[in-house]
Amino acid sequence: MKITSSLIVRTYECDSYGHVNNAVYVNFLEFGRMEFLRGINFDYKGFIEAGYFLYISHIDVHYKASAYLDDELFVEVEPIETGAVRGTLRQTIRKADGTICVEAKVTWASVNKDGRPSRIPKEFIVEGLFPENAE
Repeated sequence: MKITSSLIVRTYECDSYGHVNNAVYVNFLEFGRMEFLRGINFDYKGFIEAGYFLYISHIDVHYKASAYLDDELFVEVEPIETGAVRGTLRQTIRKADGTICVEAKVTWASVNKDGRPSRIPKEFIVEGLFPENAE
């Protein structure tokens, strides 16, 4: 399942060159991931209250084009790999005209309150965590 969220670039997200700072795109990716979890009905708040967390273990970001103040951006998120403890999401940030600004692969891991890898408890497994072609 692919979830797309939108946002508008704000002044404080732009650098002295007038475009979105590269580090800010990581925040946009996080925004998209949280919207993805909401969109698939993953109870992230309940997950934390149960003593679990989703840690990001790796982000591979490719910058393709600049975004500027007031640009509307669309953050697409879809799972491409999901296991019992970790998974990888494909994320794309596009402008309204379809121009790709960022492509990223983000690997996450489920950990317990001690920060140790832990299977996602059964009650938190939702269909949207898995790639559409998963069996």
